[in-house]
Amino acid sequence: MSKTKKTVIGLLIIAVLIAMVPLFMLKGAEFGGSDDAGSVEISEITGSEYVPWATPVMETWIGGEIPGEIESLLFCVQTGIGVGILAFFMGRFVERKKKEDKAENKTA
Repeated sequence: MSKTKKTVIGLLIIAVLIAMVPLFMLKGAEFGGSDDAGSVEISEITGSEYVPWATPVMETWIGGEIPGEIESLLFCVQTGIGVGILAFFMGRFVERKKKEDKAENKTA
């Protein structure tokens, strides 16, 4: 078996372990959001119920709470826009470097 095949198989085994181990190690674990944890801590410190001092802009526009699916969609769109901007500028930097290297090779 070639060295490349051994490396690929080893990496696949590691990837499977990374995906499977948490499933067995965290059985029965409860996960809460940071918003919930923060409001609980504030309530414990102040001794009164926490009342948010601002509401999300989108919730005031639509007149209620945003459904979870729409919230996830908006988050994904925001992520996609950010990745697109980063990829655009990274591509520009790579092309600039190639252009500079080409110009150096012509003058040398």
